[in-house]
Amino acid sequence: MDRADRAKQFMPFDALKGFQEALREKERVRVPKRSLSEEEREELDSRLSRIGKRDMVEAEYFQDGEYVSVKGMISGINRQEGWLRIVNTQISLENIAKLNLLQKQH
Repeated sequence: MDRADRAKQFMPFDALKGFQEALREKERVRVPKRSLSEEEREELDSRLSRIGKRDMVEAEYFQDGEYVSVKGMISGINRQEGWLRIVNTQISLENIAKLNLLQKQH
């Protein structure tokens, strides 16, 4: 038996393919999407109106049952279609919970 085949004998064996991933998914705490108050909505709308392409921002948004935070440069924004792209992450404006301008690039 050559060396590569012999090494395969000692590789970890996953008898239940996908089981570990399923356990990690089960352990994830899902939360419901919360509604913003009128004051929070107005503040978010105000911040959205002041940002533009190439601004550095930090956004917290709802995705797949949890709140996720992303920080980076705005690479695109379309208010008519309702989305914002931070680097390569496209976020629906209705899913944004918080938005902070880190650095203005204009």
